[in-house]
Amino acid sequence: MHFSIPETESRSGDSGGSAYVAYNIHVNGVLHCRVRYSQLLGLHEQLRKEYGANVLPAFPPKKLFSLTPAEVEQRREQLEKYMQAVRQDPLLGSSETFNSFLRRAQQETQQVPTEEVSLEVLLSNGQKVLVNVLTSDQTEDVLEAVAAKLDLPDDLIGYFSLFLVREKEDGVFSCIVVRKLQEFELPYVSVTSLRSQEYKIVLRKSYWDSAYDDDVMENRVGLNLLYAQTVSDIERGWILVTKEQHRQLKSLQEKVSKKEFLRLAQTLRHYGYLRFDACVADFPEKDCPVVVSAGNSELSLQLRLPGQQLREGSFRVTRMRCWRVTSSVPLPSGGTSSPGRGRGEVRLELAFEYLMSKDRLQWVTITSPQAIMMSICLQSMVDELMVKKSGGSIRKMLRRRVGGTLRHSDSQQAVKSPPLLESPDATRESMAKLSSKLSAVSLRGIGSPSTDASAGDVHGNFAFEGIGDEDL
Repeated sequence: MHFSIPETESRSGDSGGSAYVAYNIHVNGVLHCRVRYSQLLGLHEQLRKEYGANVLPAFPPKKLFSLTPAEVEQRREQLEKYMQAVRQDPLLGSSETFNSFLRRAQQETQQVPTEEVSLEVLLSNGQKVLVNVLTSDQTEDVLEAVAAKLDLPDDLIGYFSLFLVREKEDGVFSCIVVRKLQEFELPYVSVTSLRSQEYKIVLRKSYWDSAYDDDVMENRVGLNLLYAQTVSDIERGWILVTKEQHRQLKSLQEKVSKKEFLRLAQTLRHYGYLRFDACVADFPEKDCPVVVSAGNSELSLQLRLPGQQLREGSFRVTRMRCWRVTSSVPLPSGGTSSPGRGRGEVRLELAFEYLMSKDRLQWVTITSPQAIMMSICLQSMVDELMVKKSGGSIRKMLRRRVGGTLRHSDSQQAVKSPPLLESPDATRESMAKLSSKLSAVSLRGIGSPSTDASAGDVHGNFAFEGIGDEDL
């Protein structure tokens, strides 16, 4: 999750008091909350009491006198690095102290009173599920309420997550995945603060390895959720099917053979993948238009070179040594910008260092507004690989919070069976592999990301350490 403080604001104090500087904290490029330095200092001191000073990153010190504009900008940069470091720390970033601070700040910034509301959550096929929640309910609360409404067993809740998406108007329910909702935010506030009907909350499975489907399919509700999501992903073109495979799938639908339908779907290219909007990469050449998909422990790039058919290149996460998201803000016309003002639209890039052959690492860069979401997908795929490598399982009961209990719904809602698959899109092309081995591809225009980013911005890949010659 990418925290940034791209700007500050001068604001008037309460009841006509003296003005103060407010720091706008953005999550994945969207305003999450607005806080004062004193509030962040209070958070730092509370974390220090709980975890000790040695665990915490450096916090910018107090100043006796008013700050100059240059000092305000310096403090902004220091606070941004602090928030990023805390969030990336496994202990601090998952602490209730840190997450509850951000939830309170979000609610206060958006000036949303605590009250009961009806929140609409969509399933992957567009079906609406209405749940009664509090505006102050965190992501786990809302997920629990949706599961209770659908009668999804407690031990399967951990297999699903809530995602913030933006709807697209293209004839079928289709969407752009903005981000996975996190424990530090309030879903009702997150979606309503965007002030657009395009933004929705969607329930999708949260794991990548299709082997976990077996756990979910043991239950009727879990089976129906997986089935509805898979049919939807095929219709929107996220899962790639041939005409013959499409015919077989439709035949299984007509027989209402949901498990057999899913077994066949598991063999299809891009089953269980998340697909992103068209963007640009420097692979296999500079400024190459691509469509990126994430799943099955890889990033897939679909592209078309001049005069060639649609092709695909795949990058396995186990061959990525590290990756990072970098952002840059174009200066306004005139070439200069005062601190915190005159900033243009942020340009985001995901860059990863890839093992092309046994002794050759190369940087590959993808420029996309969804670069942060791509990075989150990479991290979650690595986390899942490491759990599996250690012999663990993602099967889990929903954590019971102190003073909290699992919520049950008085009225339950069935997952509707999706309609039969429509005829395959005649405009969809078959795709050829770009190369059986990436080392055979000529890579041009690949350079190291800008070196002004701190080392803390780099995501090291623990799964990379397990690569052997047999993987190459």
